[in-house]
Amino acid sequence: MNKVIEDLIGKKLETYTFTVEKSKIKELALAIGDLKEEYLNGEAIMPTFPTVIDFWGGGASTSELLNLNVKKVLHGEQEYEYFGEIKAGDVITVNGIVENVYVKAAMNFFILKKEFVNQNGETVLIARSTIIERH
Repeated sequence: MNKVIEDLIGKKLETYTFTVEKSKIKELALAIGDLKEEYLNGEAIMPTFPTVIDFWGGGASTSELLNLNVKKVLHGEQEYEYFGEIKAGDVITVNGIVENVYVKAAMNFFILKKEFVNQNGETVLIARSTIIERH
Protein backbone atom coordinates (compact mmCIF):
# COMPACT_ATOMS: atom_id res chain seq x y z
CA MET A 1 0.00 0.00 0.00
CA ASN A 2 1.10 3.55 -0.69
CA LYS A 3 2.78 4.95 2.47
CA VAL A 4 1.16 8.40 1.97
CA ILE A 5 -2.30 6.83 1.91
CA GLU A 6 -1.53 4.51 4.83
CA ASP A 7 -0.38 7.49 6.93
CA LEU A 8 -3.92 8.93 6.69
CA ILE A 9 -5.27 6.27 9.08
CA GLY A 10 -6.12 8.05 12.32
CA LYS A 11 -6.11 11.52 10.74
CA LYS A 12 -8.67 13.75 12.42
CA LEU A 13 -11.16 15.60 10.26
CA GLU A 14 -12.28 19.13 11.02
CA THR A 15 -14.71 19.34 13.96
CA TYR A 16 -17.82 21.38 13.24
CA THR A 17 -21.13 22.30 14.85
CA PHE A 18 -24.58 22.45 13.29
CA THR A 19 -27.88 23.65 14.78
CA VAL A 20 -30.79 21.50 13.58
CA GLU A 21 -33.50 23.81 12.26
CA LYS A 22 -37.08 22.86 11.40
CA SER A 23 -36.68 24.59 8.04
CA LYS A 24 -33.78 22.29 7.06
CA ILE A 25 -35.82 19.22 8.03
CA LYS A 26 -38.70 20.45 5.86
CA GLU A 27 -36.30 21.28 2.98
CA LEU A 28 -34.98 17.73 2.90
CA ALA A 29 -38.47 16.25 3.11
CA LEU A 30 -39.58 18.33 0.13
CA ALA A 31 -36.39 17.56 -1.82
CA ILE A 32 -36.78 13.79 -1.47
CA GLY A 33 -40.58 13.79 -1.69
CA ASP A 34 -41.15 12.30 1.78
CA LEU A 35 -44.11 14.44 2.77
CA LYS A 36 -44.92 12.99 6.19
CA GLU A 37 -46.45 15.67 8.38
CA GLU A 38 -43.84 15.19 11.15
CA TYR A 39 -41.06 15.96 8.64
CA LEU A 40 -42.83 18.92 7.08
CA ASN A 41 -43.46 20.54 10.47
CA GLY A 42 -39.95 19.70 11.70
CA GLU A 43 -41.08 17.55 14.60
CA ALA A 44 -39.04 14.53 13.48
CA ILE A 45 -36.08 13.93 11.20
CA MET A 46 -35.80 11.36 8.46
CA PRO A 47 -33.07 8.70 8.97
CA THR A 48 -30.79 10.26 6.35
CA PHE A 49 -30.92 13.79 7.79
CA PRO A 50 -27.31 13.57 9.07
CA THR A 51 -26.27 14.02 5.42
CA VAL A 52 -27.69 17.56 5.68
CA ILE A 53 -25.59 18.13 8.80
CA ASP A 54 -22.52 16.91 6.89
CA PHE A 55 -23.12 19.10 3.84
CA TRP A 56 -24.09 22.27 5.70
CA GLY A 57 -21.98 21.97 8.84
CA GLY A 58 -18.44 21.31 7.70
CA GLY A 59 -16.09 24.03 6.57
CA ALA A 60 -13.01 22.22 5.29
CA SER A 61 -13.20 20.05 2.23
CA THR A 62 -12.65 16.37 2.99
CA SER A 63 -11.21 15.90 -0.50
CA GLU A 64 -8.61 18.59 0.25
CA LEU A 65 -7.76 17.09 3.65
CA LEU A 66 -7.24 13.67 2.03
CA ASN A 67 -5.59 15.12 -1.09
CA LEU A 68 -8.13 13.43 -3.38
CA ASN A 69 -8.55 14.01 -7.10
CA VAL A 70 -12.27 14.93 -7.06
CA LYS A 71 -12.62 13.99 -10.74
CA LYS A 72 -11.89 10.39 -9.74
CA VAL A 73 -13.93 10.17 -6.53
CA LEU A 74 -17.02 8.03 -5.96
CA HIS A 75 -19.24 7.79 -2.90
CA GLY A 76 -19.15 4.10 -2.03
CA GLU A 77 -21.29 3.56 1.04
CA GLN A 78 -22.98 5.37 3.92
CA GLU A 79 -24.25 3.94 7.20
CA TYR A 80 -25.80 5.46 10.30
CA GLU A 81 -25.89 3.91 13.76
CA TYR A 82 -28.28 5.79 16.02
CA PHE A 83 -27.80 5.89 19.80
CA GLY A 84 -30.29 8.67 20.49
CA GLU A 85 -32.72 11.05 18.86
CA ILE A 86 -31.77 14.11 16.83
CA LYS A 87 -34.44 16.81 16.86
CA ALA A 88 -35.01 20.42 15.89
CA GLY A 89 -33.13 22.77 18.18
CA ASP A 90 -30.29 20.35 18.86
CA VAL A 91 -26.77 21.65 18.48
CA ILE A 92 -24.75 18.80 17.01
CA THR A 93 -20.95 18.71 17.11
CA VAL A 94 -19.34 16.33 14.63
CA ASN A 95 -15.90 14.83 15.22
CA GLY A 96 -14.43 12.72 12.44
CA ILE A 97 -11.47 10.48 11.80
CA VAL A 98 -10.06 8.45 8.93
CA GLU A 99 -10.81 5.02 10.35
CA ASN A 100 -9.19 2.94 7.62
CA VAL A 101 -7.71 3.08 4.14
CA TYR A 102 -6.90 0.33 1.68
CA VAL A 103 -6.20 -0.26 -2.00
CA LYS A 104 -8.21 -2.71 -4.07
CA ALA A 105 -8.63 -3.17 -7.84
CA ALA A 106 -6.69 0.00 -8.71
CA MET A 107 -8.77 2.13 -6.33
CA ASN A 108 -8.12 3.77 -2.97
CA PHE A 109 -10.79 3.24 -0.31
CA PHE A 110 -11.14 5.69 2.59
CA ILE A 111 -13.39 4.80 5.54
CA LEU A 112 -14.46 7.89 7.48
CA LYS A 113 -16.06 7.65 10.92
CA LYS A 114 -17.95 10.61 12.35
CA GLU A 115 -19.46 10.92 15.82
CA PHE A 116 -22.45 13.23 16.23
CA VAL A 117 -22.68 14.60 19.78
CA ASN A 118 -25.59 16.76 21.00
CA GLN A 119 -25.47 19.81 23.25
CA ASN A 120 -25.80 17.52 26.30
CA GLY A 121 -22.59 15.65 25.47
CA GLU A 122 -24.51 12.56 24.32
CA THR A 123 -23.35 10.63 21.26
CA VAL A 124 -26.55 10.37 19.24
CA LEU A 125 -25.12 8.92 16.04
CA ILE A 126 -22.04 7.34 14.52
CA ALA A 127 -21.80 7.62 10.75
CA ARG A 128 -19.39 5.77 8.47
CA SER A 129 -18.82 6.56 4.85
CA THR A 130 -16.64 5.02 2.19
CA ILE A 131 -14.97 7.26 -0.35
CA ILE A 132 -13.45 5.61 -3.39
CA GLU A 133 -10.76 7.23 -5.51
CA ARG A 134 -10.00 5.57 -8.84
CA HIS A 135 -6.36 5.46 -9.95
